[in-house]
Amino acid sequence: MHLYNAWLPPPVAEATKGEKEAFGRVVAAVKEAWRPEDPESVYSTLKWISVIDLFIKAKSEVCLEDVGALAEIGLELFHKSHNKLYAQVRWGNILVRLLNKYRKKLALKVQWRPFYDTLIHTHFTRNTGPEGWRLRQRHFETVTSLVRSCRRFFPPGSAFEIWSEFKSLLENPWHNSSFEGSGFVRLFLPTNLDNQDFFSHDWIKECLDQWASIPNCQFWNSQWAAVIARVIKNYNFIDWECFLPVLFTRFLNMFEVPVANGNGSYPFSVDVPRNTRFLFSNKAVTPAKAIAKSVVYLLKVGSSAQEHFEKLVNLLEQYYHPSNGGRWTYSLERFLLYLVITFQKRLQYEQQQAELYLGRSERMSFVNVVLKLIDRGQYSKNEHLSETVAAATSILSYVEPSLVLPFLASRFHLALETMTATHQLKTAVTSVAFAGRSLFLTSLSTSAKSDELAGADVFIHLLSISLSNALLGMDANDPPKTLATMQLIGSIFSNMASLEDNTEECSFMPTICFSEWLDEFLCRLFSLLLHLEPSSVLNEGLHSSATSGTFLVEDGPYYFCMLEILLGRLSKSLYNQALKKISKFVRTNILPGAIAEVGLLCCACVHSNPEEAVVSLIEPILSSVISSLKGTPVTGFGGSGISDPSVSAKAKPTISPALETAIDYQLKILSVAISYGGPALLRYRDQFKEAIISAFESPSWKVNGAGDHVLRSLLGSLVLYYPIDQYKCILHHPDAAGLEEWISTKDYVNDEPLIGPKWHVPSKEEVHFANELLNLHFQSALDDLLRVCQTKMHSDPGIEKEHLKVTLLRVDSSLQGVLSCLPDFRPSRNGMVEDQGHISFLIAGSTGSSVGSTELREKAAEIIHTACKYLIEEKSDDSILLILIIRIMDALGNYGNLEYDEWSHHRQAWKLESAAIIEPPINFIVSSHSKGKRRPRWALTDKAYMHSTWRSSQSSYHLYRTSGNISPSDHANLLMDDLLNLSLHRYETVRGLAGKALLKMIKRWPSMISKCVLTLTENIRDPNSPEYAVLGSCAVLATQTVLKHLTMDPKAFSSFLLGILSSSHHESLKAQKAINELFVKYNIHFAGVSRSIFKTLDNHSDGPDFMNLVSQIGSMSFDSTGLHWRYNLMANRVLLLLAMASRNDPHFSPSILSETAGHFLKNLKSQLPQTRILAISALNTLLKESPYKLSAEEKAKESPKSSLEGALSQIFQEEGFFNETLNSLSHVHIITDTESASSRGNHGNSSFQSLADKSITRFYFDFSASWPRTPSWISLLGSDTFYSNFARIFKRLTQECGMSVLLALKSTLEEFANAKERSKQCVAAEAFAGLLHSDVNGLLGAWDSWMMVQLQNIILAPTVESVPEWAACIRYAVTGKGKYGTKVPLLRQKILDCLVTPLPHMVTTTVVAKRYAFLSAALIEVSPQKMPVTEIQLHNKLLKELLANMSHSSAQVREVIGVTLSVLCSNIRLYRSFAHNYSHEGLDSDVVNQVKGESWVQLLTEQALELVMNIQKTSQSDNLEIPTDSIPENGLSNGNSQDDIKWMETLFHFIISSLKSGRSSYLLDVIVGLLYPVISLQETSNKDLSTLAKAAFELLKWRIFWEPHLQKAVSVILSSANDFNWRTRSATLTYLRTFMYRHTFILSRVEKQQIWKTVEKLLIDNQVEVREHAAAVLAGLLKGGDEDLAKDFRDRAYMEAKNIQRKRKQRNLNPGQSIASIHGAVLALAASVLSIPYDMPSWLPEHVTLLAHFVGEPSPVKSTVTKAVAEFRRTHADTWNVQKDSFSEEQLEVLADTSSSSSYFA
Repeated sequence: MHLYNAWLPPPVAEATKGEKEAFGRVVAAVKEAWRPEDPESVYSTLKWISVIDLFIKAKSEVCLEDVGALAEIGLELFHKSHNKLYAQVRWGNILVRLLNKYRKKLALKVQWRPFYDTLIHTHFTRNTGPEGWRLRQRHFETVTSLVRSCRRFFPPGSAFEIWSEFKSLLENPWHNSSFEGSGFVRLFLPTNLDNQDFFSHDWIKECLDQWASIPNCQFWNSQWAAVIARVIKNYNFIDWECFLPVLFTRFLNMFEVPVANGNGSYPFSVDVPRNTRFLFSNKAVTPAKAIAKSVVYLLKVGSSAQEHFEKLVNLLEQYYHPSNGGRWTYSLERFLLYLVITFQKRLQYEQQQAELYLGRSERMSFVNVVLKLIDRGQYSKNEHLSETVAAATSILSYVEPSLVLPFLASRFHLALETMTATHQLKTAVTSVAFAGRSLFLTSLSTSAKSDELAGADVFIHLLSISLSNALLGMDANDPPKTLATMQLIGSIFSNMASLEDNTEECSFMPTICFSEWLDEFLCRLFSLLLHLEPSSVLNEGLHSSATSGTFLVEDGPYYFCMLEILLGRLSKSLYNQALKKISKFVRTNILPGAIAEVGLLCCACVHSNPEEAVVSLIEPILSSVISSLKGTPVTGFGGSGISDPSVSAKAKPTISPALETAIDYQLKILSVAISYGGPALLRYRDQFKEAIISAFESPSWKVNGAGDHVLRSLLGSLVLYYPIDQYKCILHHPDAAGLEEWISTKDYVNDEPLIGPKWHVPSKEEVHFANELLNLHFQSALDDLLRVCQTKMHSDPGIEKEHLKVTLLRVDSSLQGVLSCLPDFRPSRNGMVEDQGHISFLIAGSTGSSVGSTELREKAAEIIHTACKYLIEEKSDDSILLILIIRIMDALGNYGNLEYDEWSHHRQAWKLESAAIIEPPINFIVSSHSKGKRRPRWALTDKAYMHSTWRSSQSSYHLYRTSGNISPSDHANLLMDDLLNLSLHRYETVRGLAGKALLKMIKRWPSMISKCVLTLTENIRDPNSPEYAVLGSCAVLATQTVLKHLTMDPKAFSSFLLGILSSSHHESLKAQKAINELFVKYNIHFAGVSRSIFKTLDNHSDGPDFMNLVSQIGSMSFDSTGLHWRYNLMANRVLLLLAMASRNDPHFSPSILSETAGHFLKNLKSQLPQTRILAISALNTLLKESPYKLSAEEKAKESPKSSLEGALSQIFQEEGFFNETLNSLSHVHIITDTESASSRGNHGNSSFQSLADKSITRFYFDFSASWPRTPSWISLLGSDTFYSNFARIFKRLTQECGMSVLLALKSTLEEFANAKERSKQCVAAEAFAGLLHSDVNGLLGAWDSWMMVQLQNIILAPTVESVPEWAACIRYAVTGKGKYGTKVPLLRQKILDCLVTPLPHMVTTTVVAKRYAFLSAALIEVSPQKMPVTEIQLHNKLLKELLANMSHSSAQVREVIGVTLSVLCSNIRLYRSFAHNYSHEGLDSDVVNQVKGESWVQLLTEQALELVMNIQKTSQSDNLEIPTDSIPENGLSNGNSQDDIKWMETLFHFIISSLKSGRSSYLLDVIVGLLYPVISLQETSNKDLSTLAKAAFELLKWRIFWEPHLQKAVSVILSSANDFNWRTRSATLTYLRTFMYRHTFILSRVEKQQIWKTVEKLLIDNQVEVREHAAAVLAGLLKGGDEDLAKDFRDRAYMEAKNIQRKRKQRNLNPGQSIASIHGAVLALAASVLSIPYDMPSWLPEHVTLLAHFVGEPSPVKSTVTKAVAEFRRTHADTWNVQKDSFSEEQLEVLADTSSSSSYFA
C-alpha cells in the first residue's frame, strides 16, 4: 500500500480496501465493451479511460494480473483502431501511464513493427486524413511516448531488424530521409537485455561514422547523442576506451560557446525540414542530458574517462563564470544539473544492486571535478544557474561531505564579508539551507568518521552563525533575501527534534541560547510585519479573499512553513514564551496591510497547541469584535430577525471607516487563525454565533464579507478532516538523537507501526454545532431569499439589493464552508429504480463528516432556481448578485469541485519543492540508503493531506458517467438551464463564470451536451440574437468537451455545421471574430466523423441525411451565392472535411467524391484568392488514384479508369479553362520589388492573408514528404515563389486523367512561359514541373515533340529575374521518386542531357550562369549512392568542363561554378564510398576507372599552392610602387595574375559551399589540402579575394578534422606558422586557437608538443603583432587542459624572466640581447598570469610580482606589463579581499606601484 493511502484519515483508509475489486470490475467492463470483430466498438470503451486514470492517480493497490490484462487489451485496441486518431490518443496515453508505472513488474512482449506502420500511415504519407493538426500533433506525441514505454518489452532480434530497416534511410546524408532515419533509430532502437547481443564494437564504430557524416547539425547531433547515451548506460560490458577521444570531441563541440572571441553558434547549421523538426522535436539546442548521461556512465575503475571528463570541465568551466554569460548558459546549466542527477541515480542503483563499480576514490574525483563548475557558477546572475548550483551542492554533500562542506563553509563566510552584494548573500544562504541536513549529520552522527573531518564543530558553528545572521536577513525591502532566510530557518528546524532551552542536555548548538534567539526572532518578525508594503490596494468586493498577502504569502510557502515548524518544535516553556509575545502583538496592533501574514502567525500557534492558543489568542479577538459591533446600527438581514422598522425610512446607516477597517481586520485574522481549531473552539460557540450574526447584520459590506470568511473557516474547522500534530517530531534519528529521522515513501511497508499523522475526526458535538450553524445561515437564509423574491417585500430597490446581497452571501459561505460534506443529489435512473447494474464504488475519499442532508441540497437548488429567474427579470444589470448566485449554483451542482480547486492551488504552491527538505536516496554520511528521496514527516503529511483532498473531489465524480441508464437528477437539470441562460448574459464576467460552471456540469453529465449545442447553435443562426449572445455561445461551443461530443451525435453535428455556415448576417466585428475562431478551433481539433453519423443520417427521416447535408453545404460554397468570402471559404472547408471523412466508409457513394473534386477544380479559377488556395490543398488530397502512371509491372495490362476522370475531364476541356486557371493562380504569387522572399517564410501568400484567414485556408503543413526533399542551401536558388503544391496538382491531374491534360495545357503553357510578368512565369514553371514529373503513358512522345524545345528555350531566354522559379522547376522534375527518393523519374536522364548540351557560342554571361545554376539544382536531387552508368558519365563530362572554366571572366559565373563543383565532387565521392560494395558487371571498365581516378584532387591542390605564391608575389609588387614604363612585360604578368585571382575565387566558392552544405565530410582531404591558401590570403591587395578567404576561414574554424586527415592538417598549420609573410603567421595563430580547442581530445601528445613549440618560437618573432598574438594563444592553451605541458612552460617562463632581471641588476646585459627576446620573456610570463583569470594557485603571486618588476622597460614591454597587471586586477576583483592574503606585503607594494600612474619627475 502506498504511504499516502496508509496515511489517509482512518475512515477513508478503511474504505480503500475495496479498490482492488473495483479495478477488477472496471477491467472486466472494458473487456466486455470491446469486440475485436467490430473496430467501432472502441468508442464505447473510451468512457472507461478516465476511470482507469483515476486508479493510477489514486495510487491504489490493484491486482497485477488485471494490469497485465488491461495492457494487452489496450495494445490490441490501439493497433486495431488505426483510422481513429482520437481513440488512439486516449488509449495511448493511458497505456503509457500504466506501462511506466508497472514497467518493472510486467512481463509483456511487444512488437515494434505495428507502431512504425501507424506512424508512417498517419504522419509520413501523402494521404493524410481530415483530422485537425492539433489532434495529429497529439497523436504523434502519444505514439512516440508509447514506443518509448514499450521499448523495454521488444523481443530479442528487434534491434537487428530495426537497424537494418532504417539503415537504408541513412545512406544518403544529403537527403531529408536521413534525418527521418536518425529520428526513427533514436525512437525505436531498444537497449533492453533481450537485445544486448546486437550492440557490438563494430556497430558502435559504424554508428560514430554515421554521426560524422553530417557536421554542425543540432538535430542530427541530438539524435545520435541520445542513442549512444542509452547504449552506454544500459550495457556495461562494452569497452569504450578506444572511442573516448572521439566521443569527448563530439561532446565538447556540441556546446556552442564562443571560442577565442569567435561566434557563439554555428555560422551555418544544416537545415532540417520543418515537419521533421516538429515531429522528432528536440527541445534543447544542446543535448546536455544525453552528454551528462554518457559521461557519468562511462566512468569506471581503470578507465581514462575520468581524465577526459576533467579536461572537458576545464575547457567549459570559464563559461560558467558570471561575467561570461550568454545564450550558452542555459545548456551549460542543464549539463551541470543532469551530471549531478544522473550521478545520484547511478549511485542509488549500485547501492540497491549491491554491486559497487564506483568506489570512494572514483566518487571523490567526480565530486572534485563538478565542484569546479559549482565554484564558477555559484554567484551567477542567471537565476536558474545559481539555483541549480545550490541544489547540486546539496546532493553532492551527501556523497562526499569532506570535500563539499568545507567549500560551502568558506563560500558562506566570504559572502558574509562582502555584505554589499546582496544577490551573493541570498545565494549563500540558500546553499546553507539546502545543505543544512548534511551539515548536521556530519557533525552529530556517531558513525560519521570524525578523524577525517577534524573540523566537525566548524559545521555546527557555521549553522549557528547562519541562524544568528538569519535574523538580520529579514528585511521588508529585500523580498528575495527575506524568503531565503525563512527557508534557512525552516530547513534548520526541520532537522532538529526539538528546541530546548536548558543548555546542559542540548549540547549541539552551544553558542546559541534559544530563548534569547526566540525573543530576538519575534522582535524582528514583528518589525517586518509592521513595515510591510501591501502588494496591491486591497480590492473591494467579493474576491478579496482573506489572504491576498504581500510577498511573504504570494511568493512561496516559506513564511508559513517556517512558522509552523518553529512553533511545532518549541518545548513547552519556549512555546508559552512565544505565545505571550505574539498575543500581545496581535492585541495591540491593527495592520490592514498584513492581514494574511498576521493571520497565518496566529494559525500556526493554534495548530501547534489549540487548547492554550485559543485561550490567549482567539478569545481576546472574539470579545473585542463583539464589543466593537455592539453599538453599531443593524440591518436585520443577518438572521437575527430583529429588523429595525425605522431603518428603511431614514437615510442608510453607516459606520465610521476606522471602525470598519478595525472590525474587518480582526474578523479576517480570526478567520485564518481558526482554520485548524477543531474541538477547542466549542467552548466559545455562543460568542462565535453572536459575532457572525452581528457581522452579517452590519450595514457595511466590508464587514459582511469578513463575517463570511469567519463562517466558512468555522464550518471547515468543525467538520473537515485535517492532520493535527503535523509538525511535532516523533521519530529520532538512530545515529544522532538530536535530529529527526526523515522518511521515504518508497520504503514504506504495510506492517510498520503507524507513524502517520493524527487526524481531526469530527466529534458528535462538532457535527451538532455545524448543523446548528447551517440552520441559522443556510436554511433560514434560503427561506429569506424565497420570501424576498416571492413577496417583493421591499419598496426601495436599494435596500432590496442589500438584503439579497447579504442573504446570498450567507448561503454561499455556508456552502463554501462545508464543501462536499453536504451530500450530493441522487441521480435519477431511466429504468427501474432497483437496477443496480452500474458500478457503485470506484475509489474512496471524503472531505469530512457528513452534515445536512440531500434534501437540503435539493431544497436549495429549487429556491435558487426561483431566485435566479427573479434576478434575471428584475436585477439583470447587477453583476455582484449574479456572480454570487453563479457561485452558489456551481457549489450546488458541481459536487467535489471546490476540493478540486483547493488541491490544484496547493499543487501550484508546492510545485518548486525546495531541496532544503529533501534528503537524497544515497547518503554516505551515515551510509543509510533508501529506495527514494526522504522528506521530513511534516512534508509527507502535507502531501497525504492533499492526496486525501484530491480523492474526496474525485470519489463520486466518475460514478455515473460510465453507465448509460442513469441521468442527472431534475434539480441538476434546473441548475443547468439557469447556467445556460446566464452564459449568454451581456456582462462579460457573468458570462465567463457561468460558462465555466456550465462546462463542469456537462462534463460530468454528457447527456446534457446535446441540448446545449442545439440551443447555442440556434443563437448563432438567429439573425436577431444580440452580439453578447453570439459571444457567449461561441465561448461554450469552442470547448473540447463540446467538440468531442460532435463526432458522436448526428443531430448536434449537422446543427453545429449549418449553424456556423448560416451566421453571416451578424454585423458586429466581435461576433464575426468569435465565429471565425470557433470555426478554426473546430478545424484544428477535427477528429473525423464516427460511422454512426453516416448510418443514422441515412436511416432516419427526421434529421437531414448525410447526402442532403453535403449537397446543402455544397450549394453554399459557390461564388455565385453572394456570401461573404470567408463564409464561402468555410463552406468549402467543411465540404472537404466531409468528403475526406467519408472516404473511409464502405457503403458510401463515390459520386460525392467526384462531385467535390470537380467542384474544387472549378474553384481554381474562382474570383476569391482564399478559395483558390484552399482548392489547391483540397485537390492535393482528393486526387489519389493514378491509373495513367507508368510502373514496371503494369505496362502490359490496360489499367482501370479512375473514378474521378469523367467528371474532371469534362471540366478542363471547356474552352479556355486552363488559361483562366493559370491566370487566377498567378495572382497568388505576389512578387515584391525587393525580392526579399527568404524573410517571408515558406508561404509567399502570407502578404495578403491575415492570421485568422490563414489558419482556415491552410491545412497544417501538408505533412507528407514536403518538397524539396533535400536541404536547400544554395543562395542562388533562393526565393520561395515556387509553390510545390501547385506543381503537385498538375502532376496529380495528369496522372488521374492522362494525356488529355497535356494537350489541353500545351498552348497556355507556351504562352505563359514567354510572358513578361514574373508571376505568370512562376505558374508556368509550376505547371511544367508537374507535367515533367508525372511519368504517365505517352510522356516520352510529348518530350520529343514539344517539351524539349520548351526547355531549351527557357535555358536560352535572356531574362534574369525568373531564374529561381525555373531552377526550382528543374529541381522538381528530376526529384527522385518513392519515399526515400531513390527511384529515377522517367525524364531525369533526358532533362540532364538537355542541360549538359553545350551552349551556342555567342551567349550572354547571364545565360551561362543560368545553365550552371540549373545544373547544380538538378545534381542536388540525384541520389549518388545508386547512380546508373549514364549519370556517372555525365558527372565526369561535367567535371572536366568545370575545371576548364574556373577562371571565367564573370564573377557571377565563377560563384555558380564553385557551387556546382562542390556538389559534383561530393556526389562522386559518395558514389565511390558505395561503389566497392556493388559489383560492376557489364559496366565499361573505363567509366569506373575514371571515377576511381582522382586526378581532380591533385589538380586542385597543386595548382592552388602554385597560384598562392604568384598572388602573394604580385600583391607584394603592387605594394611597391614600380614605375610602369620601365617594365614592358608588366601588362602580360598582370593579365596572368588576374586569371590566377579569378581561379582562386572560384576555389574559395568551392570551399565555402562545401562547408555550408554539410557535404564537407566527404571532401575533408581536399579541404585540408586547401588550408594554406585560405590562411595565407586573408590580407591581399585584392579586396574581393580577401573577403572570400575570410568567409571560408570563419567556416573552417567550426570544422572538426578526424583521423587520418588530422596529421595532414597539423603539418599544414606548422609550416604556415613559419611562413615568410608575417600576416600568414598571425592568421595561423588565430586559426590555432579554435583548432586546439576543437581537437584537444584527438590530437596526439607529439602533435601537441610540436604545436606548443611552434607557438613559443613565435613569442620572439621580429614582428610585434605576431609576438602579442602568440602570447594570447598561449594563454588559451594553458587553460586548455594539458597540465604537464602547461607546468613545464610556466616554470621555463619564470626562470627566463628571472635571469633577465638578474642580468639587468648586474648591469652586464650584453647589448646583443634584442628587444624581441626581452619582450618574448615578458609575454610568456604575462600569458601564464592571464591564463588563470579567477583563482589564485600558489605559484601565481610570484609570477605577477615578477611581471610587475618589468614596468620600467621601454615601450612594447612596458605597455604589455601594465595591460596584463590591470587585467589581472580586474578579473580578481570579486574575491580580492580574500585572495590578497596569498601575497606578502612587499609583493603588494610592487603591484601597487605598477597600477598607479608613473611620476613625471624622473
